Amino acid sequence: MDWTTEEWLSGARDWLDEQLGAAGLRRVGEVTQPRVRAWGTVLRAETTGGPVWLKAPGPETAFEVPLYRLLATLVPRWVLEPIAVDVERGWVLLPDGGPTLREGLGNGDLSEVMTRVLPQYGQLQVDLMGHADDLLAAGVTDMRPAVMPQRLEEALEVTGRFAARDAEAGEWHTWVSSQRRAFAARCAELPDRASLDHNDMHTENILGRPGGSVRFYDWGDSVLAHPFSSMLVALSFLSQQLGVSPDDPLVRRPRDAYLEAFGNPAELVAELELACWIGKVARALVWQRALHDEPGEFARAPVETLWSLRMNSWLTTA
Repeated sequence: MDWTTEEWLSGARDWLDEQLGAAGLRRVGEVTQPRVRAWGTVLRAETTGGPVWLKAPGPETAFEVPLYRLLATLVPRWVLEPIAVDVERGWVLLPDGGPTLREGLGNGDLSEVMTRVLPQYGQLQVDLMGHADDLLAAGVTDMRPAVMPQRLEEALEVTGRFAARDAEAGEWHTWVSSQRRAFAARCAELPDRASLDHNDMHTENILGRPGGSVRFYDWGDSVLAHPFSSMLVALSFLSQQLGVSPDDPLVRRPRDAYLEAFGNPAELVAELELACWIGKVARALVWQRALHDEPGEFARAPVETLWSLRMNSWLTTA
């Protein structure tokens, strides 16, 4: 999809202006295109009601458009309410949500801030439990434990294509292929919980000020999965940004604060670690879904993520 042609941009501008008018707003500046990626683009415009953003996900992540509408109905406290959606075109028009947590946040504050934020995300997931059918109907991919052995086969097909042209990746692919039976057995051990997994939970995808309530956005990587698998990215991000081990209190405190939304953290840590380990397969497929085999700086991410199964923890190298 080429989102930079004048034909596409002209149509997007016209739709944006039409939706603003229907909402009682008016554009007061030029439409800019601050971001174009393999997986989508965003446009920005100043209006009489403040900045707005038009997001156009790629075909593989177009489910994000109806998902925004569903989340605004089910968990309005935690998400931006769309100004307009066009499911057929795959466009969503969003109000500006303010700064991200990363903006102006030093690493010294990161653990404390995430200790306050992750329980809010956990509550969002609790609120969405029982809505699996609604999430699937919106187009969210099923990555619940029961289907993960099949998802491993899909991931191996993806990485096999990459391995054919990369010797190191070929060795990785062979090792992961040998783990099919062990992987299926561990999937069967995971308790049957299901909710929305953002799958890319870090401070650039959280809107709000440290110390206050926040909103979560950028749902194009999300899947229906065991909720704890969300911590694969969140805790890896913390560990890497802070330069500490996974067992450091700076990581454990946010982890346990998150788990309190579901019960006694001491009784849930092992379940979280298993969910994150299994979630590496979903993460590899999400990378592939976004990249759809395009070369670039993230081209090795699917195979590297799958290879991280060798690490018997939630840590990932990608």
